[in-house]
Amino acid sequence: MRTINDTLLRAARGERTAYTPVWYMRQAGRSQPEYRKIKEKYSLEEITHQPELCAYVTHLPVQNYNVDAAILYKDIVTPLPGMGVDVKIKAGIGPVISNPIRSVKDVEALREFNPEEHVPFVLDTIKLLTEEQLDVPLIGFAGAPFTLASYMIEGGPSKSYSLTKSFMVSEPQAWFMLMDKLADMIIVDIKAQVGAGAKAFQIFDSWVGALSKEDYRIFIKPVMTRIFSELKELDVPMITFGVGASHLAMEWHDLPVDVIGLDWRLPIKEARAMGMTKPVQGNLDPTLLLADWSIIEERTKAIIDQGLEVPGHIFNLGHGVFPSVDPDVLKRLTTLIHEYSSEQVKVRF
Repeated sequence: MRTINDTLLRAARGERTAYTPVWYMRQAGRSQPEYRKIKEKYSLEEITHQPELCAYVTHLPVQNYNVDAAILYKDIVTPLPGMGVDVKIKAGIGPVISNPIRSVKDVEALREFNPEEHVPFVLDTIKLLTEEQLDVPLIGFAGAPFTLASYMIEGGPSKSYSLTKSFMVSEPQAWFMLMDKLADMIIVDIKAQVGAGAKAFQIFDSWVGALSKEDYRIFIKPVMTRIFSELKELDVPMITFGVGASHLAMEWHDLPVDVIGLDWRLPIKEARAMGMTKPVQGNLDPTLLLADWSIIEERTKAIIDQGLEVPGHIFNLGHGVFPSVDPDVLKRLTTLIHEYSSEQVKVRF
């Protein structure tokens, strides 16, 4: 039986670990030359539909960077076609939906999602990775209801989310029906991912920072509470994350979730001062990976120092890796995180 490095899982449970574990959002692909070569031939959808190839892309950063977890290579919209959403991921744009939600009838028309029927290739990829390849945990994931709804209502990426927010407040019956249908999908999707071998999962609510605290409490928090409550039975670490949502950090802390993902706008020490006691994940600004190494080193050490003050810190970026980042920088960064945190743990504890 293969030995799994469970450092990240223990940190996610709030345990003191010998060093600070690390993984990077969008570590699979983006800046890796091997991935770019694959993308010359295959689209994201084509890669995810080929378990051997998808497993290779997922495993590659673990081999290249020595990170403490793999993150499944797929997109948050991967399950949506199974619900009847006509979505295509267009290069340079992102998900584009040709049949956007405009009424309660559109919501009613959404189909029930069945992972085994609609995304068997995802489950086969997970099994291949966890049964044969990885010696670190695999993190599964799903998009959160608000972020998925924003694509489904806007028809694609948005800067203002004006259609989404106006639909939310003007059509509350349709909105909450949509939230429930997306929650149903997320719950069965994550259960299937964990059943196939994922050892943790992250819910990406990437764009929920566009909402006020009041609207979050009314229109989003109930469905997020339901999702994490129902997934609690899986007994694997649950992570939540969003961008530009520091004002919602303590709202997340109220949820029955294990780890709070922070972007670079909210320092860990400030989150702790606000009353955050749960394990945290983050939170180097990904743009700093393009800066001089001396700056990267200084900022990284400061984040590690803050993270060590309370047991339970997973190092990550405040958002995803940029395509222009040198892979050697990520490898060097991982080494720095492991070595510096290990030294600090020995000195402090």
